[in-house]
Amino acid sequence: MLSPDYIFETSWEVCNRVGGIYAVLSTRAASMQAEHPDKVFFFGPDFGAHSDIYFKQDKSLLKDWSLEIPIRIGRWQVPGEPIAILLKFDAMWPQKNSIYAWAWNKFQVQSHAAYGDYDESCLFSYTAGMVMESLYNYLTGHYRGASKPKFCMHANEWQTAFSIFYLEDHCPEIATLFTTHATGIGRSIAGNGKPLYDYFEGYNGDQMAMELNMQSKHSIEKQTAFNVDCFTTVSDITANECRELIDKAVDCVLPNGFEDGFVPSTAAAFTRKRKLARKKLLDV
Repeated sequence: MLSPDYIFETSWEVCNRVGGIYAVLSTRAASMQAEHPDKVFFFGPDFGAHSDIYFKQDKSLLKDWSLEIPIRIGRWQVPGEPIAILLKFDAMWPQKNSIYAWAWNKFQVQSHAAYGDYDESCLFSYTAGMVMESLYNYLTGHYRGASKPKFCMHANEWQTAFSIFYLEDHCPEIATLFTTHATGIGRSIAGNGKPLYDYFEGYNGDQMAMELNMQSKHSIEKQTAFNVDCFTTVSDITANECRELIDKAVDCVLPNGFEDGFVPSTAAAFTRKRKLARKKLLDV
């Protein structure tokens, strides 16, 4: 089996604890770091003081690598402490329309109906793709005269789609994987009180996207599924969603995994943690 020499992974939730993807990535980072020591690089948005809760800068890492995009390099403060690269994407706002035009011309992504967090996510992930290309060139530059190492980039959720598009267009030497943890249109159907599974085979994803004002997010997820090297999800149930609502079967299912220490090892410790979590939940 092929195994990459370097792994790039990106998510809106790298060093940014806002949802379940943070738990997924942070609780398998130690295993990834053990198998590929300091050859796993996580890319996330830089939110300054908020990011610093989970991130510790280390200026000794990749100190000879330079680029114009503002980045900070350090370690994600989770078990394994993998290398994390946080980036600013503010400078990309003036280029937003030209980037969307490029995405339409190259990949038929319909951004015209975008709203809310769509713009931030796309500009972040486009910038991440630029940073990955630069890091790829820097790392492969150390292999002159020898066969180049193998690179793999893993993008999580539609927020990271533009990094895949960027690499497919500018640096196809990097193999790309995309994981949807739950389809955006499936979330929207369920969130609007519609019976997702009772009427499952009757739904058309494109039609529902128009009805629920989800055209742009649905479009970006669908076009990513068709343009990425390997399309994945985390469960057989979500794989059914992809086939029915995105019209693309996944290449493989990658169940979420957690380090052994994620769940307390003894019944007493588990009960204690559970009571504490329950109290916090009730307080909220």
